[in-house]
Amino acid sequence: MRFFQKALAVAGLSLSLGLVAVSAGASPANPVAGTDYKVLDNPQPTDSGLGKKVEVTEFFGYFCPHCNALEPTLEDWVAKQGDKISFKRVPVDFGDPSAAKSPYIAQKKLYYTLEAMGKLPEMHKKVFNAIHVQRQNLNNDDAVADFAAKNGLDKAKFTSIYNSFAVQTKVTRATQLQNAYKVDGVPMLVVDGRYVTSPSIVGAVPGAGDTEAALFKTTLQVMDSLVAKVAATKK
Repeated sequence: MRFFQKALAVAGLSLSLGLVAVSAGASPANPVAGTDYKVLDNPQPTDSGLGKKVEVTEFFGYFCPHCNALEPTLEDWVAKQGDKISFKRVPVDFGDPSAAKSPYIAQKKLYYTLEAMGKLPEMHKKVFNAIHVQRQNLNNDDAVADFAAKNGLDKAKFTSIYNSFAVQTKVTRATQLQNAYKVDGVPMLVVDGRYVTSPSIVGAVPGAGDTEAALFKTTLQVMDSLVAKVAATKK
């Protein structure tokens, strides 16, 4: 099973994140650094106001079929965590940096516009469905605005927020985070700004799962362990 990656295979991702020595006995309930997850050489700062909550970040793209497939399982997992975690998503952009404008910027702006309007809970799945089931091309500003209007959002208000400085600032920040974490494949999950795992990383371990659903389950078991590991240090 191949998960969406910009150019590098899992081995390349491991190198870019700083592979830690692999130990024997890896399992979802007892994950091993370098096998089930990676440890960043340069941990990124997290929100200092979280208290005992553990910060969890998903790097994703609306364009990514595996992010679409993971979404229901991940959403259920987040709900089960309750107040243990603070969860956020960061949309990525794998467009050609030499191009005048990446087709994925429109989808990043769409995400942050929906967030600003308080419409993510009802619209997030609809965006995935539009792209991966209905095969809509949401790669430009006009298409995104039409999609919003067809789904009951005020087009003028949507467009105003979509083109706002606040949304552009968040899009720029998302790119900075993507670069800081050296994201070259999605979906990618980060715990506490320092532990990174993904279905592609976990899938490289024998017995991780013969189906996509089983692999997602194993990945989130690894996440359970990483969240517990970080939470223990906050007590």
